[in-house]
Amino acid sequence: MSLKNKLKRLKPHLQAGEGRSGDTVVQQQVTNPDHIPYIEIWRNENVEPYYFDGNYCLVRKVEWPITHQHGQYSFSDVIKAVEGWNETDITHPLSSLGHKPEDLFFFDTETTGLGGGVGNTIFLLGHASIQGDSIILTQHILPQPGAEVALYKNFLESIDYTTLVSYNGKAFDWPQVKTRHTLIREHVPKLPSFGHFDLYHAARRMWKHKIERMKLTVVEKEILDFERDDDIPGYLAPMIYYDFLERKHPEGLLRVIKHNELDILSLITLYTHLSFQILGLDKKRTVRETYEVGRWFAHLGDREKATENFEYIARGKEMDAVLAKQALALEYKRKQDWLNAIPLWEDCSKLGNEEISIDASVELAKYYEHKIRNYQLALKYCKLAEGILQSIGIAGKLKKRAEDLAIRSARITKKIKKLKDS
Repeated sequence: MSLKNKLKRLKPHLQAGEGRSGDTVVQQQVTNPDHIPYIEIWRNENVEPYYFDGNYCLVRKVEWPITHQHGQYSFSDVIKAVEGWNETDITHPLSSLGHKPEDLFFFDTETTGLGGGVGNTIFLLGHASIQGDSIILTQHILPQPGAEVALYKNFLESIDYTTLVSYNGKAFDWPQVKTRHTLIREHVPKLPSFGHFDLYHAARRMWKHKIERMKLTVVEKEILDFERDDDIPGYLAPMIYYDFLERKHPEGLLRVIKHNELDILSLITLYTHLSFQILGLDKKRTVRETYEVGRWFAHLGDREKATENFEYIARGKEMDAVLAKQALALEYKRKQDWLNAIPLWEDCSKLGNEEISIDASVELAKYYEHKIRNYQLALKYCKLAEGILQSIGIAGKLKKRAEDLAIRSARITKKIKKLKDS
Protein backbone atom coordinates (compact mmCIF):
# COMPACT_ATOMS: atom_id res chain seq x y z
CA MET A 1 0.00 0.00 0.00
CA SER A 2 1.37 3.46 -0.92
CA LEU A 3 2.22 6.02 1.75
CA LYS A 4 -0.58 8.27 0.46
CA ASN A 5 -3.18 5.53 0.86
CA LYS A 6 -1.78 4.61 4.27
CA LEU A 7 -2.25 8.19 5.44
CA LYS A 8 -5.83 8.23 4.21
CA ARG A 9 -6.50 5.05 6.20
CA LEU A 10 -4.85 6.46 9.33
CA LYS A 11 -6.58 9.85 9.23
CA PRO A 12 -9.83 8.72 10.98
CA HIS A 13 -7.78 7.13 13.77
CA LEU A 14 -5.80 10.34 14.25
CA GLN A 15 -8.98 12.42 14.47
CA ALA A 16 -10.51 9.95 16.92
CA GLY A 17 -7.45 10.20 19.17
CA GLU A 18 -6.21 6.64 18.62
CA GLY A 19 -2.53 5.82 18.62
CA ARG A 20 -1.78 8.33 21.38
CA SER A 21 1.26 7.90 23.57
CA GLY A 22 -0.95 6.88 26.49
CA ASP A 23 -1.70 3.55 24.78
CA THR A 24 0.07 0.49 26.17
CA VAL A 25 3.11 -0.39 24.11
CA VAL A 26 4.78 -3.77 24.50
CA GLN A 27 8.48 -3.42 23.70
CA GLN A 28 11.47 -5.66 23.47
CA GLN A 29 14.79 -4.37 24.78
CA VAL A 30 17.07 -3.37 21.93
CA THR A 31 20.83 -3.09 22.35
CA ASN A 32 21.99 -4.16 18.89
CA PRO A 33 21.52 -2.07 15.73
CA ASP A 34 20.88 -5.25 13.74
CA HIS A 35 17.54 -5.47 15.60
CA ILE A 36 16.47 -1.98 14.45
CA PRO A 37 14.16 -2.17 11.42
CA TYR A 38 15.63 -0.67 8.24
CA ILE A 39 18.84 0.37 9.99
CA GLU A 40 20.73 0.66 6.70
CA ILE A 41 18.18 3.13 5.32
CA TRP A 42 18.56 5.18 8.51
CA ARG A 43 22.34 5.12 8.27
CA ASN A 44 22.22 6.31 4.69
CA GLU A 45 20.46 9.40 6.08
CA ASN A 46 23.13 10.09 8.75
CA VAL A 47 21.00 8.48 11.48
CA GLU A 48 22.48 6.33 14.25
CA PRO A 49 20.88 4.72 17.32
CA TYR A 50 21.51 5.93 20.84
CA TYR A 51 21.07 3.24 23.51
CA PHE A 52 20.01 3.76 27.09
CA ASP A 53 18.54 1.43 29.68
CA GLY A 54 17.66 -1.32 27.22
CA ASN A 55 16.01 1.02 24.75
CA TYR A 56 17.09 3.43 22.06
CA CYS A 57 16.26 6.59 20.16
CA LEU A 58 17.53 7.63 16.75
CA VAL A 59 19.88 10.56 16.26
CA ARG A 60 20.54 12.36 13.00
CA LYS A 61 23.44 14.76 12.60
CA VAL A 62 23.94 17.00 9.58
CA GLU A 63 26.68 19.53 8.99
CA TRP A 64 26.09 22.63 6.88
CA PRO A 65 28.94 24.96 5.85
CA ILE A 66 28.52 28.35 7.49
CA THR A 67 28.86 29.94 4.03
CA HIS A 68 25.70 28.18 2.80
CA GLN A 69 23.05 30.53 1.44
CA HIS A 70 19.57 30.01 2.89
CA GLY A 71 17.22 32.58 1.40
CA GLN A 72 18.72 36.06 1.20
CA TYR A 73 21.43 35.38 3.81
CA SER A 74 24.27 32.98 4.35
CA PHE A 75 24.46 31.34 7.76
CA SER A 76 27.60 33.36 8.50
CA ASP A 77 25.46 36.51 8.56
CA VAL A 78 24.07 35.49 11.95
CA ILE A 79 27.58 36.15 13.29
CA LYS A 80 27.30 39.73 11.98
CA ALA A 81 23.89 40.03 13.65
CA VAL A 82 25.25 38.99 17.04
CA GLU A 83 28.24 41.30 16.59
CA GLY A 84 25.81 44.11 15.76
CA TRP A 85 23.92 43.58 19.01
CA ASN A 86 27.18 43.55 20.95
CA GLU A 87 28.26 46.84 19.39
CA THR A 88 25.17 48.71 20.59
CA ASP A 89 23.56 49.38 23.95
CA ILE A 90 20.03 48.95 22.56
CA THR A 91 17.72 47.14 24.97
CA HIS A 92 15.47 44.85 22.95
CA PRO A 93 13.81 41.41 23.36
CA LEU A 94 15.86 40.04 20.45
CA SER A 95 19.18 41.47 21.62
CA SER A 96 21.98 38.92 21.95
CA LEU A 97 24.15 41.45 23.76
CA GLY A 98 26.59 39.59 26.00
CA HIS A 99 26.33 36.39 23.96
CA LYS A 100 28.53 34.79 21.34
CA PRO A 101 27.07 33.42 18.08
CA GLU A 102 27.84 29.92 19.36
CA ASP A 103 25.46 30.47 22.28
CA LEU A 104 22.37 30.57 20.10
CA PHE A 105 20.33 27.36 20.12
CA PHE A 106 17.88 27.16 17.19
CA PHE A 107 15.15 24.76 18.21
CA ASP A 108 12.00 23.13 16.82
CA THR A 109 9.88 20.05 17.50
CA GLU A 110 7.40 17.80 15.73
CA THR A 111 4.51 16.41 17.75
CA THR A 112 1.56 14.05 17.42
CA GLY A 113 -0.91 16.93 17.75
CA LEU A 114 -1.33 20.66 18.19
CA GLY A 115 -2.96 20.52 21.62
CA GLY A 116 -1.23 20.58 24.97
CA GLY A 117 -1.22 18.05 27.78
CA VAL A 118 0.27 14.62 28.32
CA GLY A 119 -1.62 13.10 25.39
CA ASN A 120 0.54 15.00 22.93
CA THR A 121 3.91 13.36 22.28
CA ILE A 122 7.03 14.98 20.86
CA PHE A 123 8.45 12.50 18.38
CA LEU A 124 11.19 14.74 16.99
CA LEU A 125 13.44 17.23 18.80
CA GLY A 126 15.67 19.24 16.50
CA HIS A 127 18.26 21.91 17.14
CA ALA A 128 21.21 23.61 15.47
CA SER A 129 24.11 25.79 16.50
CA ILE A 130 27.34 27.23 15.17
CA GLN A 131 30.39 25.09 15.76
CA GLY A 132 33.54 26.39 14.13
CA ASP A 133 32.96 26.92 10.42
CA SER A 134 29.79 24.86 10.35
CA ILE A 135 26.18 24.71 11.40
CA ILE A 136 25.66 21.41 13.22
CA LEU A 137 22.06 20.27 13.13
CA THR A 138 20.99 17.43 15.40
CA GLN A 139 17.62 15.67 15.46
CA HIS A 140 16.48 13.24 18.14
CA ILE A 141 13.83 10.84 16.82
CA LEU A 142 11.40 8.76 18.91
CA PRO A 143 11.16 5.27 17.31
CA GLN A 144 8.30 4.21 19.60
CA PRO A 145 6.38 5.91 22.44
CA GLY A 146 8.13 3.94 25.18
CA ALA A 147 11.57 5.26 24.22
CA GLU A 148 11.16 8.76 25.63
CA VAL A 149 13.72 8.23 28.41
CA ALA A 150 16.40 7.47 25.82
CA LEU A 151 15.25 10.40 23.68
CA TYR A 152 15.38 13.01 26.46
CA LYS A 153 18.55 11.55 27.98
CA ASN A 154 20.32 12.00 24.67
CA PHE A 155 18.79 15.42 24.01
CA LEU A 156 19.64 16.85 27.42
CA GLU A 157 23.18 15.46 27.32
CA SER A 158 23.85 17.10 23.97
CA ILE A 159 22.79 20.68 24.72
CA ASP A 160 25.00 23.27 26.31
CA TYR A 161 23.61 26.53 25.04
CA THR A 162 22.50 29.77 26.61
CA THR A 163 19.74 31.12 24.42
CA LEU A 164 16.84 29.32 22.78
CA VAL A 165 15.62 30.59 19.39
CA SER A 166 12.25 29.22 18.28
CA TYR A 167 9.13 30.00 16.29
CA ASN A 168 6.17 30.10 18.69
CA GLY A 169 8.27 28.00 21.06
CA LYS A 170 7.27 29.96 24.15
CA ALA A 171 3.63 29.02 23.66
CA PHE A 172 4.05 25.53 22.22
CA ASP A 173 7.39 23.74 21.79
CA TRP A 174 9.10 24.38 25.13
CA PRO A 175 5.94 23.89 27.25
CA GLN A 176 5.52 20.54 25.48
CA VAL A 177 9.11 19.62 26.34
CA LYS A 178 8.41 20.52 29.98
CA THR A 179 5.23 18.43 30.03
CA ARG A 180 6.88 15.31 28.60
CA HIS A 181 9.95 15.81 30.81
CA THR A 182 7.75 15.87 33.92
CA LEU A 183 6.61 12.30 33.19
CA ILE A 184 10.17 10.92 33.11
CA ARG A 185 12.13 13.45 35.18
CA GLU A 186 13.37 10.80 37.64
CA HIS A 187 15.27 9.06 34.84
CA VAL A 188 16.82 11.98 32.90
CA PRO A 189 18.82 15.17 33.60
CA LYS A 190 17.06 18.36 34.67
CA LEU A 191 15.84 20.79 32.04
CA PRO A 192 18.28 23.67 31.61
CA SER A 193 17.28 27.29 32.12
CA PHE A 194 17.11 29.19 28.86
CA GLY A 195 16.70 32.70 27.67
CA HIS A 196 14.21 32.64 24.82
CA PHE A 197 13.95 34.49 21.51
CA ASP A 198 10.52 33.66 20.07
CA LEU A 199 10.63 34.83 16.45
CA TYR A 200 6.93 34.25 15.82
CA HIS A 201 5.92 37.28 17.84
CA ALA A 202 8.72 39.34 16.32
CA ALA A 203 7.69 38.40 12.77
CA ARG A 204 4.05 39.17 13.54
CA ARG A 205 4.95 42.61 14.87
CA MET A 206 7.07 43.40 11.82
CA TRP A 207 5.00 41.99 8.96
CA LYS A 208 1.38 41.49 10.00
CA HIS A 209 0.53 44.35 7.61
CA LYS A 210 1.85 42.20 4.75
CA ILE A 211 1.16 38.57 5.76
CA GLU A 212 -2.22 37.33 6.89
CA ARG A 213 -1.07 33.93 8.20
CA MET A 214 2.25 33.96 10.03
CA LYS A 215 3.22 30.37 9.21
CA LEU A 216 6.98 29.98 8.98
CA THR A 217 6.77 28.70 5.39
CA VAL A 218 4.86 31.86 4.41
CA VAL A 219 7.41 34.11 6.15
CA GLU A 220 10.16 32.21 4.31
CA LYS A 221 8.58 32.88 0.93
CA GLU A 222 7.32 36.43 1.46
CA ILE A 223 10.15 37.84 3.59
CA LEU A 224 13.26 35.64 3.46
CA ASP A 225 13.23 34.80 -0.27
CA PHE A 226 13.30 31.08 0.44
CA GLU A 227 10.79 28.67 -1.04
CA ARG A 228 10.68 24.97 -0.22
CA ASP A 229 10.66 22.32 -2.92
CA ASP A 230 8.42 19.27 -2.44
CA ASP A 231 7.99 19.89 1.29
CA ILE A 232 5.27 18.07 3.21
CA PRO A 233 2.61 20.19 4.96
CA GLY A 234 3.23 20.27 8.71
CA TYR A 235 -0.28 19.01 9.52
CA LEU A 236 0.56 15.66 7.90
CA ALA A 237 3.44 15.00 10.30
CA PRO A 238 1.34 13.20 12.98
CA MET A 239 -0.27 10.88 10.43
CA ILE A 240 3.10 10.08 8.90
CA TYR A 241 4.50 9.30 12.34
CA TYR A 242 1.61 6.93 13.11
CA ASP A 243 2.23 5.22 9.79
CA PHE A 244 5.88 4.83 10.77
CA LEU A 245 4.91 3.31 14.13
CA GLU A 246 2.77 0.74 12.33
CA ARG A 247 5.10 -0.40 9.58
CA LYS A 248 8.53 0.90 10.77
CA HIS A 249 9.62 1.92 7.28
CA PRO A 250 11.22 5.40 7.48
CA GLU A 251 10.32 6.71 3.99
CA GLY A 252 7.58 9.07 5.19
CA LEU A 253 9.23 10.02 8.46
CA LEU A 254 12.38 11.05 6.64
CA ARG A 255 10.33 13.70 4.85
CA VAL A 256 9.08 14.98 8.21
CA ILE A 257 12.68 15.07 9.40
CA LYS A 258 13.65 17.14 6.36
CA HIS A 259 10.71 19.48 7.02
CA ASN A 260 11.96 19.95 10.58
CA GLU A 261 15.49 20.58 9.31
CA LEU A 262 14.28 23.37 7.03
CA ASP A 263 12.29 24.89 9.89
CA ILE A 264 15.44 25.07 12.00
CA LEU A 265 17.65 26.45 9.24
CA SER A 266 15.05 29.13 8.53
CA LEU A 267 15.22 30.21 12.18
CA ILE A 268 18.87 31.15 11.61
CA THR A 269 17.99 33.27 8.59
CA LEU A 270 14.94 34.80 10.29
CA TYR A 271 16.88 35.80 13.40
CA THR A 272 19.53 37.35 11.15
CA HIS A 273 16.96 39.29 9.14
CA LEU A 274 15.04 40.55 12.17
CA SER A 275 18.28 41.66 13.82
CA PHE A 276 19.39 43.49 10.67
CA GLN A 277 15.99 45.19 10.50
CA ILE A 278 16.02 46.36 14.11
CA LEU A 279 19.67 47.42 14.07
CA GLY A 280 19.23 49.31 10.78
CA LEU A 281 21.76 47.08 8.98
CA ASP A 282 19.33 46.03 6.23
CA LYS A 283 19.86 48.45 3.35
CA LYS A 284 16.64 47.18 1.72
CA ARG A 285 14.46 47.89 4.75
CA THR A 286 11.19 49.40 3.51
CA VAL A 287 9.53 52.53 4.81
CA ARG A 288 6.82 50.43 6.44
CA GLU A 289 9.37 48.14 8.09
CA THR A 290 11.22 51.18 9.45
CA TYR A 291 7.91 52.43 10.80
CA GLU A 292 7.22 49.09 12.52
CA VAL A 293 10.72 49.10 14.04
CA GLY A 294 10.01 52.59 15.37
CA ARG A 295 6.67 51.47 16.80
CA TRP A 296 8.39 48.53 18.49
CA PHE A 297 10.89 50.84 20.16
CA ALA A 298 8.05 53.15 21.22
CA HIS A 299 6.25 50.15 22.75
CA LEU A 300 9.44 49.29 24.65
CA GLY A 301 9.70 52.84 25.94
CA ASP A 302 12.85 53.68 23.97
CA ARG A 303 11.70 57.12 22.78
CA GLU A 304 15.09 58.03 21.35
CA LYS A 305 15.27 55.04 19.00
CA ALA A 306 11.58 55.35 18.14
CA THR A 307 12.04 59.01 17.16
CA GLU A 308 15.19 58.17 15.20
CA ASN A 309 13.33 55.63 13.05
CA PHE A 310 10.24 57.83 12.56
CA GLU A 311 12.34 60.86 11.59
CA TYR A 312 14.17 58.82 8.99
CA ILE A 313 11.01 58.12 6.99
CA ALA A 314 8.67 61.01 7.87
CA ARG A 315 9.82 63.24 5.01
CA GLY A 316 7.82 61.47 2.32
CA LYS A 317 4.16 61.72 1.32
CA GLU A 318 3.31 58.04 0.83
CA MET A 319 0.96 56.47 3.35
CA ASP A 320 3.70 54.68 5.30
CA ALA A 321 5.51 58.02 5.67
CA VAL A 322 2.26 59.58 6.89
CA LEU A 323 2.00 56.82 9.51
CA ALA A 324 5.51 57.75 10.62
CA LYS A 325 4.54 61.44 10.78
CA GLN A 326 1.62 60.56 13.02
CA ALA A 327 3.77 58.44 15.33
CA LEU A 328 6.55 61.04 15.37
CA ALA A 329 4.10 63.81 16.27
CA LEU A 330 2.99 61.73 19.24
CA GLU A 331 6.61 61.41 20.39
CA TYR A 332 7.03 65.19 20.13
CA LYS A 333 3.77 65.71 22.02
CA ARG A 334 5.12 63.59 24.90
CA LYS A 335 8.10 65.95 25.03
CA GLN A 336 5.84 69.04 24.79
CA ASP A 337 7.72 69.87 21.59
CA TRP A 338 4.84 71.63 19.85
CA LEU A 339 7.08 73.39 17.32
CA ASN A 340 7.88 70.05 15.68
CA ALA A 341 4.56 68.32 16.36
CA ILE A 342 2.26 70.92 14.72
CA PRO A 343 3.67 70.71 11.15
CA LEU A 344 3.44 66.92 11.29
CA TRP A 345 -0.21 67.00 12.37
CA GLU A 346 -0.93 69.52 9.61
CA ASP A 347 0.58 67.14 7.04
CA CYS A 348 -1.37 64.21 8.50
CA SER A 349 -4.65 66.13 8.34
CA LYS A 350 -4.06 66.73 4.60
CA LEU A 351 -2.31 63.54 3.48
CA GLY A 352 -3.66 60.85 5.78
CA ASN A 353 -6.60 58.52 5.37
CA GLU A 354 -9.85 59.33 7.17
CA GLU A 355 -8.73 57.91 10.53
CA ILE A 356 -5.34 59.62 10.50
CA SER A 357 -6.82 62.89 9.28
CA ILE A 358 -9.43 62.87 12.06
CA ASP A 359 -6.79 62.11 14.72
CA ALA A 360 -4.50 64.87 13.47
CA SER A 361 -7.34 67.40 13.23
CA VAL A 362 -8.43 66.65 16.79
CA GLU A 363 -4.87 67.09 18.06
CA LEU A 364 -4.65 70.44 16.27
CA ALA A 365 -8.00 71.49 17.70
CA LYS A 366 -6.77 70.62 21.21
CA TYR A 367 -3.53 72.52 20.68
CA TYR A 368 -5.15 75.71 19.36
CA GLU A 369 -7.88 75.64 22.01
CA HIS A 370 -5.78 74.95 25.10
CA LYS A 371 -2.22 76.00 24.28
CA ILE A 372 -2.60 79.01 21.96
CA ARG A 373 -6.23 79.91 22.66
CA ASN A 374 -6.75 80.56 18.96
CA TYR A 375 -10.37 79.46 19.00
CA GLN A 376 -10.99 80.17 15.33
CA LEU A 377 -8.28 77.71 14.26
CA ALA A 378 -9.42 75.26 16.93
CA LEU A 379 -12.95 75.37 15.52
CA LYS A 380 -11.64 75.03 11.97
CA TYR A 381 -9.91 71.72 12.74
CA CYS A 382 -12.80 70.53 14.86
CA LYS A 383 -15.20 71.10 11.95
CA LEU A 384 -12.75 69.41 9.58
CA ALA A 385 -12.81 66.27 11.72
CA GLU A 386 -16.61 66.40 12.00
CA GLY A 387 -16.89 66.71 8.21
CA ILE A 388 -14.75 63.62 7.64
CA LEU A 389 -16.83 61.66 10.14
CA GLN A 390 -20.02 62.70 8.36
CA SER A 391 -18.58 61.63 4.99
CA ILE A 392 -17.69 58.10 6.12
CA GLY A 393 -20.85 57.55 8.14
CA ILE A 394 -21.20 57.66 11.91
CA ALA A 395 -21.72 54.22 13.42
CA GLY A 396 -20.29 51.99 16.14
CA LYS A 397 -17.21 53.45 17.82
CA LEU A 398 -17.36 56.50 15.58
CA LYS A 399 -20.63 57.51 17.22
CA LYS A 400 -18.88 58.22 20.52
CA ARG A 401 -16.19 60.13 18.68
CA ALA A 402 -18.78 62.24 16.88
CA GLU A 403 -20.43 63.04 20.21
CA ASP A 404 -17.08 64.13 21.70
CA LEU A 405 -16.39 66.33 18.71
CA ALA A 406 -19.82 67.91 18.94
CA ILE A 407 -19.18 68.77 22.61
CA ARG A 408 -15.75 70.21 21.74
CA SER A 409 -17.17 72.21 18.85
CA ALA A 410 -19.98 73.64 21.02
CA ARG A 411 -17.51 74.57 23.76
CA ILE A 412 -15.17 76.35 21.33
CA THR A 413 -18.10 78.17 19.72
CA LYS A 414 -19.15 79.45 23.16
CA LYS A 415 -15.61 80.69 23.78
CA ILE A 416 -15.60 82.55 20.45
CA LYS A 417 -18.97 84.12 21.27
CA LYS A 418 -17.78 85.14 24.73
CA LEU A 419 -14.76 86.88 23.22
CA LYS A 420 -16.95 88.74 20.74
CA ASP A 421 -19.33 89.84 23.47
CA SER A 422 -16.58 91.07 25.79
